Amino acid sequence: MSGEKEKDMASSEVGKSLHDVRFPGESDAYRRQRNELLKAEVELRRHVEKVAAQRRMLPLGGVVPHDYTFEEWDAGTESARPVRLSELFEDRKDTLFLYSHMFIPGEGGPLAEGCPSCTSIIDAVDGAVPHVTQLINFAVVAKVPMERFRAHAKSRGWRHARLLSSGSNTYNTDYQAEAPDGSQNPIATIFARRGGKIHHFWSSELMMAPSDPGQDMRHVDFMWPLWLILDRTPSGRGQDWRPSLEYSSK
Repeated sequence: MSGEKEKDMASSEVGKSLHDVRFPGESDAYRRQRNELLKAEVELRRHVEKVAAQRRMLPLGGVVPHDYTFEEWDAGTESARPVRLSELFEDRKDTLFLYSHMFIPGEGGPLAEGCPSCTSIIDAVDGAVPHVTQLINFAVVAKVPMERFRAHAKSRGWRHARLLSSGSNTYNTDYQAEAPDGSQNPIATIFARRGGKIHHFWSSELMMAPSDPGQDMRHVDFMWPLWLILDRTPSGRGQDWRPSLEYSSK
């Protein structure tokens, strides 16, 4: 095949792009491969929408076994106060999203240090809470004393997320946020209120399903923008790096 024909075929393949935008200095080879990736991204988007529609069609799960009593911080009295699960549902908001935040053993005592990964998630989500709560109820729950959870939140600058302590109830064990050995699990759980009853609707069960080789569970990636950003870079999310609570200044 002559060089001119190869060039014409390459230009033809480039011309099959889903749009006409070109970025400065890009080659035909770059555009051909980017076109193929773009088609894959479109298919992924379609699949994401399909799965979301399938998720919305779930029937209601089981009725919650207890109207759990949590603790939350009362700024007026500067102390913890009880709040029931049913009280987390505001008027005309029949969906509740609860994220179970892990704490891990540390020098301050059992379960003293906030999990860096869970902290990274809520670092990002906290600013979105005023938007999310226009439509649904949202809270973060941890099995540590309310004072400890509040101190951790203040150290991170969280201002919006509703914080709960499950230290005095069985919520964590009932909804898979705690293993039999007492270790904590990160899990997102959604409840729906219907006819005066509260039902389980959905949990991030990918953490319980087998992973493909080389993958982690990715069960809460949907609310963790850190990885979604890194996945679009040349080096990706890497193999060894994980979030930490302190970063050295440069």
